[in-house]
Amino acid sequence: MIEINWTLFLQFANFMILMAVLNALLFKPLRAVLKQRQETIEGSKSKVQDLEEQVQAQVARYEAQLQDAKQKGAQERAALRQAAQQEESHMLGEARNQATERLQSIKEKVAGEADAARQSLRSETEGIAKQIAGKVLGRDI
Repeated sequence: MIEINWTLFLQFANFMILMAVLNALLFKPLRAVLKQRQETIEGSKSKVQDLEEQVQAQVARYEAQLQDAKQKGAQERAALRQAAQQEESHMLGEARNQATERLQSIKEKVAGEADAARQSLRSETEGIAKQIAGKVLGRDI
């Protein structure tokens, strides 16, 4: 059986002294190390989160720049295509004008040659008509 006597109080005092010594030598440093480790982990987590936010912001910036570059490229491509179409229509217009002018000059040349041929035929027909009339009548006209 357990008896309550002065040894119980002595054991209780011994236990309290042991707890004070263990607290000072073991538990306080252990708690400090655990607290420091927890703070380090939380600091690392916040750094990782900050870095992740920075990376996301940078990626968003790059995507926006890429989108702008694509849009500018499409605009430049459309502008170049439009300029090429204008140049093509201009060149085709000049070619048509040149062809029209050339065709007109050829028509004028042909018309001139036709007139010259008519004139020469008229003069020849008069001469031939005189010869035929002379042969039919038997005298020169």
